[in-house]
Amino acid sequence: MQNTFPDQPTNLDDMHHEALMQIEALIFASDTPVTIARIKQALGDHFSSSQIRQLLQQLALLQHGRSVELIETAQGFRLQVRAKYRHIIQQAWPERPVKLSPSLLEILAVVAYHQPVTRADIEQIRGVSNNSQVLRTLFEWNWIKESGFRDAPGRPALLVTTPHFLNAFGLASLNDLPVIQDHKEGLAQLEHSSPC
Repeated sequence: MQNTFPDQPTNLDDMHHEALMQIEALIFASDTPVTIARIKQALGDHFSSSQIRQLLQQLALLQHGRSVELIETAQGFRLQVRAKYRHIIQQAWPERPVKLSPSLLEILAVVAYHQPVTRADIEQIRGVSNNSQVLRTLFEWNWIKESGFRDAPGRPALLVTTPHFLNAFGLASLNDLPVIQDHKEGLAQLEHSSPC
């Protein structure tokens, strides 16, 4: 009898390859990072979380030597253009957002490396007044948020980074931030890994 489903895997190696291709398609088609739970659900719970993690590791190896890479962020897995090729993307689509402003990057570096911090802490570390529009932009992009209040007069809000910040810079956790000597070095590191 002829196989009416020629694309259906017939053995374990075929099933393994097909799962890799399905995971790659899921991540490629998604506008946001894809979690292991989402992948597991899409594959019909035929694989455990640890098996899916192994498949993701294999998929990352398959991207070796290619212009895109599979990365894990705080919000899941995504495919992105390697830093080496960002210039060609910027040349092809110059209307895409321009580089982040130095003041935005500086405030972001202070929050990332010194969190939780208050607005006054940021001003003290930077040595200049904060631009309220820059802070508003960081809140709108959901890169920073308020997380409690300092037990001090006026109870100033404490600012921290969010998973969206980690995702934008391709970080799985704050532990992935480059080690720095001071916030100026942090600014340079963030500017180098800027998503824009």
